[in-house]
Parts: sequence; structure tokens; C-alpha cells
Amino acid sequence: MITLVVVASVLIAGVTVYQYKEQGNDYHNERLERKEEQLIKSINYTLKETTYPVTTENLHLIFSEEIYEIANIQNVNFNIYDLEGNLIKNSRPSFESNSIATCLDAEVLNFLRESGETRFVEEKRAAGDNYQAIYTYIYDLKFKPIGIMNLPYFEDNTFNNMELREFLFRLGMVYVLMLVVAIFLAYFISKYITRSLQTISDKINRTNLTHQNEKIYLESPGEEIAKLVDSYNRMIDELEESAVKLARSEREQAWREMAKQVAHEIKNPLTPLRLTVQSFERKFDPGDPEIQKKVKEFSKTLIQQIDTMSNIATAFSSFADMPAQQNETLNVVKVVKLALEIFNEDYIHFITDEDEVVAKLDRTQLIRVITNLVKNAIQAIPEVESPRILVTVATVGDRVKISVADNGLGIADEHKHRIFEPKFTTKSSGTGLGLGMVKNIVENYGGTITFTSKVGKGTVFTIDFPKEQKN
Repeated sequence: MITLVVVASVLIAGVTVYQYKEQGNDYHNERLERKEEQLIKSINYTLKETTYPVTTENLHLIFSEEIYEIANIQNVNFNIYDLEGNLIKNSRPSFESNSIATCLDAEVLNFLRESGETRFVEEKRAAGDNYQAIYTYIYDLKFKPIGIMNLPYFEDNTFNNMELREFLFRLGMVYVLMLVVAIFLAYFISKYITRSLQTISDKINRTNLTHQNEKIYLESPGEEIAKLVDSYNRMIDELEESAVKLARSEREQAWREMAKQVAHEIKNPLTPLRLTVQSFERKFDPGDPEIQKKVKEFSKTLIQQIDTMSNIATAFSSFADMPAQQNETLNVVKVVKLALEIFNEDYIHFITDEDEVVAKLDRTQLIRVITNLVKNAIQAIPEVESPRILVTVATVGDRVKISVADNGLGIADEHKHRIFEPKFTTKSSGTGLGLGMVKNIVENYGGTITFTSKVGKGTVFTIDFPKEQKN
């Protein structure tokens, strides 16, 4: 509505200005033609009544006094030229005659001579106003041209311009009033129309999959609003059905993920357990004087792995996090060394500058983190000529840092942002839950895990978690 009023006011103002301009042009043209016709009649009458021969040479005698009388009667000033364009007589007083051209332009003479027309109209701008001048032949009694009459005319638009300004002012006041009314009408009508839409908007903003949503009920809504409300209510019904299906699907997916993770977690201790048994079987010597010590260490390792699987089974059966966290104060250096003992690869090296780094962690979960990272490093260097895996433990301020570095294949850039996603793996076998599980364990203890990798150069995983403060 506001735009319509503004556009209408601009268009009407433009049409009004154009109309006034056209009316002014028509008025001046008609007035000039009337003046010209009356002037020609007066000149012809003078030529009929004169006692001088009607020739070009006698024009200055014929109109010596009559030109002033004609100008006074017709209330115009005009000039008379001979056929060569030379000024013969003008109706202005002598002190104003200096501004009158004594010779006509060649353009005027050529037009009258060659075009076959008996009348030439010249249009110019002078002193800010439009200026017109008519040049027409003066004929003798036998219709033979004997001179040229020039009638200058200055268009005075002062009155028209004043009328136009007054009209535009009145029109502007009317349209300002209409604009104010349109603004108020537009505001109240839009509020009335959008009242129902605001209710629908509020309901849509409160729509949530996690709880039951309310339907919309409006009293006497319009046809369009009623269709919108019906569509929203149908959407709510479909949303409720979809939420039930989604919840069922999520439960089933959670069970599948739980089963996969349990299987993955059980496989982790089985692999080092098998390697430990094979190593003991290969190195077993009944005559070794330290056989009792080795058997004890072997049994200790087996018991740790069995305890790990027992914890997994217990956690799964009780629907708790897998496995349950047991905060205990332990020596990180010692636990990491213990986790590395199950690996027989001679290219695995452990470095630390400290004999004891104390932190509150779960021994089983820390071992699981180290074994997962080392196993990933081993799998990343199958074709490297001189494989090397370096595990380090260090203290930085009040934080403990554990890093596992290898010179393997590295991780491609397109895979880096997904490396900790569950079920994501670049290997041909495996469930892809290992690094996701490691990340969860580390973050549960207030730590972080990061990595840097370069294809063809290797990868470094760094674990950072709080150190236990001494009293």
C-alpha cells in the first residue's frame, strides 16, 4: 500500500509537469499564430491604402509612420527586411533599435528561397526563456514578394510556473496525508493478518523431536490460514510417527554398535595374549635358573589380559561404559613399559627421562590406549625398509605427555578429519572403533589426543592428560 501511494504520487507529479509544459507550448504557439495573422492583415491593409507604389524600394516610405501605429494596435514589435535580408524598418524606438540585427541569417534567406515555403519559424533559448521568431514574405497586390516581415516572440512562463508550483504543493499535501493513512492501514491490517501466522510461528519454533508437540487450534481462521494449520497438524502427526521409528532405529543401532565395540575390545587383549603364549612357548627352558621368575611374569601378563576381558564382559552385562573407570594412582612410566612388553618387534623403542610419573588413571584403560596406538603404528609400517616406532613419556608442567611415533605410510589429508570417527578405517580389516575408543578414554580423564602426519614420512599421536599433584 505504501509503495502504491508513493509510486502513484511520483507518476501523477510527472504527468502534471508534462501536461503543464505541453499546455504552455500549445498556448504560445496559438498566440504567436494569432499575432502573426493579425499583423499580416494590418500590413496588407496598409499596402492597399497607401498612395506609394507597392515596391520593395518604397517599403520604408509606406511604413515610415504606420509601422508604429500597427505595433501599438497589435501590441507587438516587428521588423521589415528587403528580399536580400537588409533591415528596412522596425517598430521599436530608436534607443532600442541597436539590439536588432540589420541583416538576416543566410539560413533564413536560403530556406525561404529554396524550400518553396513562405514562412520560417526559428526557436532558440534567450535569457533563460524560450524565444521564437517568425519570418514570412510580404506580398504586393499581385501576390509578388516585396519584403520579409520578422515577428520576434519571447515566451513568458512565469504565470504557468507559479500555477504549476501551487498545484504540485497541493497535490503533495494530499499525497502526504494519503501516505500517513496508508502507513497506519498497512500496519493494522498486517497485524490483523499476521496474528494467526505469529501463533503458527511460535508453535513451529517450539517444535522438537525430543518431546511431544502440541497441535494448533485457531478460532475462525481464514481459508489460507486454515490450510496452513492443517498442514502443520499433519506434519506433527507424521513427526510423532517418525520419532517413534527413529527411537526404535537408534536403539537397534546402539545395540549393533555395542556389539561391534565389545567384539573389538575383546580382540584387543586376545592378540597380545596369543603373542605372549607363543613367545613363552618359544623361549621356555626348564633348565633356566630364572624359569620361576619368567613363569611368574608370564602368569601376571595372562592374568592382566584375562582381567581386561572380564571387565569388558562385566561392563556389557551391566549396560555401563566399557570398561568401568577405576581411578587409581599409578606410575605412568611403569604401566607404559608393561604395555609394551607384549610386543616382540625389535623396532619398538621406549624413551623417558623420568623413572616415575604419577597420575590418576585406570591401569587397564591406559594399557588399552597404548596397545591400540602401537598396534596401529605396526600396521602402518608393513612395507617400510627400516621400520621404527618410538614411544615416549614426558612431563610438561602439570601435564603428562605420551607420544607414539612411527615412520610408516602416514595419513592422507582427506582422511585426517575422520580419523577418530567410530567405524572409520582405512585398513582392509578391522571395525574402525580403536581410535574412537582411545579418544573417549583420554577425554574421560580430562585429556586430549592429537596427531600430526605426513604421507610417506610417518605419524605421531600425542596424548596429554593431567598429572597427579604431590601433597
